[in-house]
Amino acid sequence: MEPNLKTKPKTDAPEQLREIAEKGAAQSKEVFEKMSVASGQAANVMQHCYSAAVKGMQDYNNKLLEFTHANTRAAFDFAQKVSGVKSPSEFVELSTQHAQHQLATLTEQTKQLAALAQQVTLATAEPLKTSLVPTST
Repeated sequence: MEPNLKTKPKTDAPEQLREIAEKGAAQSKEVFEKMSVASGQAANVMQHCYSAAVKGMQDYNNKLLEFTHANTRAAFDFAQKVSGVKSPSEFVELSTQHAQHQLATLTEQTKQLAALAQQVTLATAEPLKTSLVPTST
């Protein structure tokens, strides 16, 4: 107990309790407001992360569909060429060329998808990264 509480008359005790209660209520209100602001900011950051992730997945899926279309077209072109083959050596040559071309194509497509996945990951993490940087106030 504070020394000045003992020196005051007993009639001041309810006044002191009221002041302590008001101070506690004011501090609680301040903490609640700070927590509300922090919760709002966290929700905003998560919304930006999810938005970036959704857009990134859409871009990735679009690229995947583009590659699927190109690979399907290449397979049909190969089938059409094979149907016109006249000799086994021509078939082997055509098959070898197609396999080499598809290997190069798939390698390039894989590189592009990996780069896109990395971009999506970085874009998704960016709101978290920027929210963790302390601001000068």
